[in-house]
Amino acid sequence: MTHRWMLGIAFLLAACGGDDDAAEAPADDTSAGSEAAADGDEATDDEGAGDEAAAEDSPYLAVGSEAPDFTARDQSGTTRHLSALRGGVVVLYFYPRDETPGCTAEACAFRDVWERYEDADVTVLGVSVDDVASHLAFAQHHSLPFSLIADVDASIATAYQVATRQGDTVYAQRVTYVIDAEGRIAHVFGQVDPGVHADEVLEVIGGL
Repeated sequence: MTHRWMLGIAFLLAACGGDDDAAEAPADDTSAGSEAAADGDEATDDEGAGDEAAAEDSPYLAVGSEAPDFTARDQSGTTRHLSALRGGVVVLYFYPRDETPGCTAEACAFRDVWERYEDADVTVLGVSVDDVASHLAFAQHHSLPFSLIADVDASIATAYQVATRQGDTVYAQRVTYVIDAEGRIAHVFGQVDPGVHADEVLEVIGGL
């Protein structure tokens, strides 16, 4: 009897082990892709060939390709056209959700160095699948000085190859495109550290 009772307890403990961490993984932590190959400052010729192969395998739009145009509303209800921004550099940063920790840190990082973006005459557009009302509340809460685009049907995220799914929810991966004055992709950040990303983008823009 004692042996059966101990076996029963062991079975119950095993059954309670669950995969709670996987089930509750926040979409905000999703960041697909990698630019690890770009970290080597002293790459050999062989390493350079590896970088080219990695670029070809990237799931994102290719550097040098034309940035897909779009028309959508921002947090103020104003309709924004990407094509209307030709002639200047555009930072198009995709993020999963308003008011989640990583997304808030990223947005506030852009806000905190906003004067440098203004001095460089750069337009910053944040894009997520949240609606206009959500974007407005998010922008007001954190005093965000740039436009947040409401991509409610994920069509923009899909065009830029950053749409992903978690269960029944479609959202944008945390990916940033730098678009040059001619409307072409100048740089892609497929691996983003929200807290320092705004400074990283400025470094790239300075080299255009």
